[in-house]
Amino acid sequence: MAFKYFAMFALIAVTSAAVLPVAVKHIEYPEAPAEYQFQYSVHDDHTGDIKSQQEERHGDDVKGQYTLIDADGYRRVVDYTADEHNGFNAVVHREPVKTAIPVAKVIAPIAKVYSAPIAKVSLPVTKVAYPAYQY
Repeated sequence: MAFKYFAMFALIAVTSAAVLPVAVKHIEYPEAPAEYQFQYSVHDDHTGDIKSQQEERHGDDVKGQYTLIDADGYRRVVDYTADEHNGFNAVVHREPVKTAIPVAKVIAPIAKVYSAPIAKVSLPVTKVAYPAYQY
């Protein structure tokens, strides 16, 4: 009987338990305009992948440039800016590449080699006739 009372009081205690409020400390970060600067370039003669990009941001103004080699052999240079007042603006220049970019050589498939036909040789067979026995 005591166990029933204990179980009932434990059940009441669990159901009436409330979540205690926890003090949360909010961290205030200073608001500053975003600033970054990056650049990269790729020059892979094997695949013909030649490109580069650079960009920088000061506050809400972004300026950048990227270059790449088009499939028709021209070099594309794009200068771009973006800001709150004018939005995104790009100026594209195309100029011929001074040196021809080597095209990746395609290896010709190996010709299938066929062996000479196998000559069928039949050996001479001697037929022996035995005398028939009379029983």
